[in-house]
Amino acid sequence: MLVADAQGVVVRRNDAADPLLPAAAPGTALVDVAPAWLCAAHSRLASVGPHAVPETGPTVRGDIDGRHFEAHPTVRGDGSVAWWLVDDTPHQLVREALRRERERSAFLAKASNVLLASLNLGRCMDVTARMAAENLADAALVIAPARGQRLPVVTCVRGGVPATTTVTGDLDGVPGLAEALRGFPPVPSRWIDPATAPEWMMPEGFGPVGSIVITPLPGHGIPAGALILLRATQTAAFSDEEEVFARLFAARAGAAMSAARLYAEQSTVSDMLMRELLPPVLHQVSGVDFAGGYRPSADHERIGGDFYDVHPATVEGEGTLVSLGDVCGKGLEAAVLTGKIRNTLHALLPLADDHQRMLGLLNTALLSSHHTRFATMVLASAVRRGSAVDLKLTSGGHPSPLIIRADGTVEEADTHGTLIGAIPNISASTAAVSLAPGESCVLYTDGITEAKGGPMGDDLFGDERLKRALAGCAGMPAEGIVEHVQMLAARWLGNRPHDDMAVVVISAPRTHHLSAVNGHTRGRFTA
Repeated sequence: MLVADAQGVVVRRNDAADPLLPAAAPGTALVDVAPAWLCAAHSRLASVGPHAVPETGPTVRGDIDGRHFEAHPTVRGDGSVAWWLVDDTPHQLVREALRRERERSAFLAKASNVLLASLNLGRCMDVTARMAAENLADAALVIAPARGQRLPVVTCVRGGVPATTTVTGDLDGVPGLAEALRGFPPVPSRWIDPATAPEWMMPEGFGPVGSIVITPLPGHGIPAGALILLRATQTAAFSDEEEVFARLFAARAGAAMSAARLYAEQSTVSDMLMRELLPPVLHQVSGVDFAGGYRPSADHERIGGDFYDVHPATVEGEGTLVSLGDVCGKGLEAAVLTGKIRNTLHALLPLADDHQRMLGLLNTALLSSHHTRFATMVLASAVRRGSAVDLKLTSGGHPSPLIIRADGTVEEADTHGTLIGAIPNISASTAAVSLAPGESCVLYTDGITEAKGGPMGDDLFGDERLKRALAGCAGMPAEGIVEHVQMLAARWLGNRPHDDMAVVVISAPRTHHLSAVNGHTRGRFTA
């Protein structure tokens, strides 16, 4: 306890105040022996003249010789003030530690949200470098695992923009870096001599480095890279507590980078596989017009259970094989089976002239697989003979193709068969059809005719409605017929769910053969 009068002269101090303010002897000026924060508080409270009753003033706080004190004033009757000094250092340390932990927790939560907001590896590296430079160090480098002999590096200085470079330097020259990239625990920063840091680690214009922390970026099973933190010489070196906090941040950054890399790898694999499953773009082959359209059952999917292919003849005079099928079910599993069927048919192309044998071999292949699904299919061989196109059509449990004649008549091809992949022995009949110039053959899946819509929302589009629609397509090009059928089906459906829908049109062009170029080169036909 310390008492000072209204003029700021020390009047009394007790024994406990002796070691704390040894110079504050009675008779000395308070401003000469007490800290400034206490003198200022005394000036505000002390007043000359009698006071009726002792009063207490507001508590003030400050440091004395590196310790934190609370000063509780009592204004005495003569205007002097008795200052009761309480050592608050332990409480202050606890409050400070709690504040730091709250700030770090908030930073880690923000880092997790920001890092997991993107599955782009480059963006994750940029965010990691920028957040580390802003909150943990003066500059940060994020190093991804090596690509061959090169190390992708993102560097960011506090207040700057992340920059991506590639480094081919020797990792062994940086203590702890090679180990961090292999996922080993980090070495303490005091073991790393900043003077040994290679030039590629120094951001341009950064100046001398005072301390370095190198910590691994843990991934899912394999390391995601390494994080290097740099502090300039004028900044305090990393403490043990800060190094631990840097590892907590690195764990979150590594998880985000690992997830981004895994997503990129899976996307690449999916894209490669999907390219093989997507229906091809059709065009004229050997003087016959082909057009196709496909709509999967879900708008967010690109593949499904319907498929079609066109295989040009490898021998002059043979027909171009067209296959259109519908696998039971939809979605990814059905798409995988369509891929198997398409590959099997491709392997059976030497037998393309014998539809029934092809379907029989395909049926055997499906029965011997682990799939329990079956398929319907129609095969068509198209060969141009003069101005006409001769077709052989074989159905394996599929809706019969429809023929659009030049006068608008729509005929149903006389071909029927059993499902493919359901029973050991199948049967199928083949129909021969000839298309005159301007006539077309339409192959379609039941997703068209079974589309539910209309005024009540539960009526099927149906075979008869499709035939009436096709009757108005006489003379239209193949692409136009496909677009017309798809447009009518989409309008009938509205926004209702539907099955996969596929349409292929084979047309005899309204052209005349140019004998001068022998019908084998571009421009061999004229309108």
